[in-house]
Amino acid sequence: MLVYPCGLDVSSRSLRFLADRLREHQRRIGSRWRRLAAGRQALLTVAHLRNGTTYAQLAAGFRIGTSTTKRHGMNVQVLTDPFGRLLWASPALPGAVHDVRAAREHGIIDALKEAGIDGWADKGYQGARGTIKVSYRGRWTTLSAGQQAVNRSQAKIRALAEQAMATLKTWRLLRKLRCSTTRITALVQAILTLHQASSDAG
Repeated sequence: MLVYPCGLDVSSRSLRFLADRLREHQRRIGSRWRRLAAGRQALLTVAHLRNGTTYAQLAAGFRIGTSTTKRHGMNVQVLTDPFGRLLWASPALPGAVHDVRAAREHGIIDALKEAGIDGWADKGYQGARGTIKVSYRGRWTTLSAGQQAVNRSQAKIRALAEQAMATLKTWRLLRKLRCSTTRITALVQAILTLHQASSDAG
């Protein structure tokens, strides 16, 4: 396999943040010697998360071993603020789980209702009730003028969340991620933490 250098569109602040957390963790658990120093471990991790670089490619580039995992789809629920900033990502569930069921299992619907916070979601959340607002279903021509106006208004609000999801997917690993839900959960949380660390720099 040929090996070549490449660039990553990730801030050095994110890399330093991750390297520092790795060093702290290794000191806390009394980790034995590792082939890669914390800085290189952080770089490998960011390359995997940001570019979706495969384990085999990383192993060749960083001169380490590799292993494989089982492959599954995923359902991860995401919350953003009114400005489209990512706030929270749920643990992963199997991809076959419907969005409304996932939102209920994670307690999202009840939590928003108890807090009196309105949430806007796409049509996959029909029947969620509580304070979750979804667009009217049906062909555009069969909706009343009022329903069409509501749908247009909600589409503008949901566009902010779509921007947040697009930002999250700049971590290219998420576009093709297939592994156990436990591992997916850990990867999504890592990506969200690095994303927020980078955003805090601004």
